[in-house]
Amino acid sequence: MATTAHPPVRVGVAIALLGWILLAAGQAAAAGPQPLDDIRAAAIAALGAADAQSAEAVLDPRLHLAQCSQPLQAIASGSKTALVRCADTPGWRLYVPVRVRRVADVVVLGTPAASGVPISANQLIVQRRDIGDAAGAAFSDPSALVGRIPNRALAPGVVPTEADLAIGRPLRRGDPVVLVSRTGGVEVRMPGRALGPARAGGMVAVENMSSHRVLRGRVAGEGVVELLP
Repeated sequence: MATTAHPPVRVGVAIALLGWILLAAGQAAAAGPQPLDDIRAAAIAALGAADAQSAEAVLDPRLHLAQCSQPLQAIASGSKTALVRCADTPGWRLYVPVRVRRVADVVVLGTPAASGVPISANQLIVQRRDIGDAAGAAFSDPSALVGRIPNRALAPGVVPTEADLAIGRPLRRGDPVVLVSRTGGVEVRMPGRALGPARAGGMVAVENMSSHRVLRGRVAGEGVVELLP
């Protein structure tokens, strides 16, 4: 009786299939994780930075994501964050923080600036700095800072911005002020007197010179106090 060839054929197919599976697994393992530099480059490009010299994408070096079989996709998800994704199935998505370096010539304090004391020209220098989030808020012309009054002590090397400066000089006890009261859309102004020192934006007790009542308000500008409702 002739011996059937079917069992050896089935065994051969099974062996071939197993070999293909092992080969595919070996190739996937050989591919390794997605290179972090590729993810960084995609995130930086999404934020509009020219290259890695002008931006830094922050990734955990321990991060391991499956290598994508197609180009990575990335969009800006905020001013400092990019969404990088792999469109494979199942694929993956990752939000990447990006810090864009913005270098410019800006005004820097060469000596300390005391709170409440006007800044003088000899305290200022111009340096090329990475100003980062201060872009648009830093000063480029020293003359624009001369005479401005810090609302807090500033150390040498600080790049002053508008947020560091008071509007006008601080109030002193006894200074005449204009009291502003707003009720129902009606504004009333009256003469007053400061009963204590205060900086712009700060609270201060004042005396209404007409009624001699003591009130409280916020310093809204040089010599102007907005009364509390």
